[in-house]
Amino acid sequence: MASTFKKLWKNEYFKTAIMIVAIIAVVFGFWAGSQFVLNTSYPVLAVASGSMCKTEYMYCDGWSHPFEPTLHFGDLIIVQGVDAKQIKAGFYPEGDIIVFHRPLSSPNTQDELIVHRVVENETRNGLIYFRTKGDGSSGYSTDSWPQDYRGFNYSWNGMISEKMLVGKVVMRIPWVGHIALLMHNSSAGIFIIAVLIIVLIMIEFVIPLFTGKEEEAVPRGELGKFVKDT
Repeated sequence: MASTFKKLWKNEYFKTAIMIVAIIAVVFGFWAGSQFVLNTSYPVLAVASGSMCKTEYMYCDGWSHPFEPTLHFGDLIIVQGVDAKQIKAGFYPEGDIIVFHRPLSSPNTQDELIVHRVVENETRNGLIYFRTKGDGSSGYSTDSWPQDYRGFNYSWNGMISEKMLVGKVVMRIPWVGHIALLMHNSSAGIFIIAVLIIVLIMIEFVIPLFTGKEEEAVPRGELGKFVKDT
């Protein structure tokens, strides 16, 4: 068994395959570990809209004002699952920014994650409901989410229930989310990854074929014996 593994390990293709598997394992292990540590199924997300941008700014790309206390298109956010009672309400910049599921108006409505600030909360029949607002909304106009077809346990009076809560935004990293959005929304992202893989294969296998020295025609052991005998 050990000798077979040693022979395989000498094979460059085998070592490359092991490296790829190890990288995949590390990525999935990090994702699973993040879910466990942060207590949410969505620990890392990319901001895909400009609803949180303040209206006084012209752009929502995050490049010109990356460190304002709000979110921009292309930000990478770290989300932590918390008890609904710990969510603080207040208008910009006081209230907590949360991620939640958009209420489903019908069984055919696609599930979608929203990231907005909590400006008000209310307890009704033992459940906490949140009134939310995008920082980019004008004035004090708040969101008015539709009634979820599954009942008042999910949304009520334009607010979302704690049952829809994914977690609270605890950190934002400017710009990095653009990479995830590129891969998700455009075939160009997949094309870039494919090109990188091809380049790695070229560096690992193809280039050495043209730059390496020619193998000796006579095995070293036999050559040494020949020299000694003469």
